[in-house]
Amino acid sequence: MLLKDRPIASVPFLGRYRLIDFPLSNMMNAGIKTVGVVMPGNYRSLIDHVGSGKDWGLDRKKGGLFMVPGNAYGTTKGGMRFLLRDIISNKTLFQRSDKPYVVMMGTNIIFNMDLNTIIEAHENSGAQMTVVYCKATRNVDDETKLQINENGRLTGVNASMDCCIVNRETLLEIIDHYQAADYLDLLEALQGDFGNIDVCSYEYKGEVVGVFSEKSLYRRSMDLLDQTVADQLFDPERPILTKAHDVPPSRYATGSHACNSIISAGCIIKGTVRNSILSRGVVVEEGASVTNSIINQSCVIKSGARVENAILDKNNVVPTNTELRGTPENILVLGKAPLTSDITNAS
Repeated sequence: MLLKDRPIASVPFLGRYRLIDFPLSNMMNAGIKTVGVVMPGNYRSLIDHVGSGKDWGLDRKKGGLFMVPGNAYGTTKGGMRFLLRDIISNKTLFQRSDKPYVVMMGTNIIFNMDLNTIIEAHENSGAQMTVVYCKATRNVDDETKLQINENGRLTGVNASMDCCIVNRETLLEIIDHYQAADYLDLLEALQGDFGNIDVCSYEYKGEVVGVFSEKSLYRRSMDLLDQTVADQLFDPERPILTKAHDVPPSRYATGSHACNSIISAGCIIKGTVRNSILSRGVVVEEGASVTNSIINQSCVIKSGARVENAILDKNNVVPTNTELRGTPENILVLGKAPLTSDITNAS
């Protein structure tokens, strides 16, 4: 429901971010100055958020941000990662570059990584490609599985962190060799050729957040309300940047109550907010309560209304004395609403 009007790259995260902020920030922090963003079919919100790349230092005369054409679908079970069709159709971008390596990153597995460390490991390995992975620490749907031999080389891939580094010349050779299999994901296509292409693995040991569904988005967001977990993702030495918004600070009225929550700028809190994440411009009126929920931009929780175990997308207005309640196992999700819509007949 959250993807009806936007690609996964522009899904809101932790109130003020979008998922694409993390790979863009990782690249900026590593000094990468030429970035191509593959555009899916429903790209409007992504263009609106990223713009010229100014907020990530990518509005440059040399290099900078390139919005390149892409395809919205692949054959991968979990969705598109690095669809060969997208890589092949943007061959010119790689041909014109004078850099020896290409870094590829997805948007629904987020982390804060020093990419220079990975690039150095790739150089030292002598491999043609390095795939980054992590060992799963939770019994959840984003568990990572790779087949790795005793030398750290890949012999098969079921999933990864959607982050890899490949020699630019090797990538151009792959483009020429796999023209007829452009419907496959890059790693899917290479599985039968790991004996011919030297693919190394690199284990990342930091915090990794996988967003594969509304349920996993909810769970991983709630995990990050724990400051000790959030500190692992938000390293002040490697800031996560996002689009700048000129909005006033949040305002808390006398008698309001907020605890263990992330409340973004521009919110007005007159009621109660517990264990929740509020995006910019959310209003919680007097006598209303929000508990264990994610409330996206410009929602209004009217007086006496109650929201619990839910995700509310942009612009929803919960009428007075209405109760919206899911459970921790089955969260309630409401899609993006028109600017003036109220929720009616909700229970």
